[in-house]
Amino acid sequence: MTEKGRIFSGVQPTGNLHLGNYLGAIRNWVGLQADYACIFCIVDMHAITIPQDPAALRSATREVTAAYIAAGIDPSNCIIFNQSAVSAHAELAWIFNCVTPMGWLNRMTQFKEKAGKQRDQALAGLFIYPVLMAADILAYKATHVPVGEDQKQHLELARDIAGAFNRQYGVEFFPLTEPLIFGAATRVMSLRDGTKKMSKSDTSDASRINLTDDADAISQKIRRAKSDAEMGLSYEPERRPEAANLLAIYAAFSDEAPADVAERFSGLGFAAFKSELADLAVARLAPINAEMRRLMAAPDHIDAILRQGAERADAIAAPILAETKDLVGFLRP
Repeated sequence: MTEKGRIFSGVQPTGNLHLGNYLGAIRNWVGLQADYACIFCIVDMHAITIPQDPAALRSATREVTAAYIAAGIDPSNCIIFNQSAVSAHAELAWIFNCVTPMGWLNRMTQFKEKAGKQRDQALAGLFIYPVLMAADILAYKATHVPVGEDQKQHLELARDIAGAFNRQYGVEFFPLTEPLIFGAATRVMSLRDGTKKMSKSDTSDASRINLTDDADAISQKIRRAKSDAEMGLSYEPERRPEAANLLAIYAAFSDEAPADVAERFSGLGFAAFKSELADLAVARLAPINAEMRRLMAAPDHIDAILRQGAERADAIAAPILAETKDLVGFLRP
């Protein structure tokens, strides 16, 4: 582990990895690998909390792996693997289920949002999803997790679970993992509705820029993105959400503040600004797209990276799990 600590984070392989995943998470991870021991997971066990087509899940797992590498995450430096390949995640999750009160899980807002009005029909895995997330983090005694605002509650639960385990067994074994929150462009909004987060589950493909989109698709989606009828540009997220979203995307690509971008382009109309944004987005994303396509054409290479990553991950998690079992009182075989 480096002086600054160990990072754990992951993305679900459920298809349509998009600009929000890149600007809100993956791009930020690239900058962490020089300072932290980084473990970046493809969380395929979380993905099956909603039924998945098996072939599509395997393909999406490789696609997320390709996106990590194409974006600049170095598999020789960081650990990249798929969650289901390391059994410590599932085993530790069960132990944590046995120290986690139901009331804690009932407070999780994401379950309420995803289950909607059909809570009685929701799968048990969706309900206990945050416990598995805690196991993901604590199986490696991660000191930090980069999270968006919508995941802060789950990380707080992971800290609560670590504390509950430590108290129950009278030890200081699991760390209280700290969040790393990135402010700029962590919430990329839909290109069709600036009040909603860009999402892979949106039925409209025009609402998002997929990392698999080619240059023409990226350009067309930005040029057709929803804007408003006001003259000029200003960064006012509450009053002008669509304008603010496009300005924030430009700012993320150019490493500027959105308000500064608005001031620089204040004299332009939306059409001219969208043209500038489209050119910038293509310049930043086309190389990633091309590298993803190259990697996806070599699935055996991706599988080898995942296999090697799983071996390295297991080498860290297995001793932690073994000591956890000793603390619980399980007999070793």
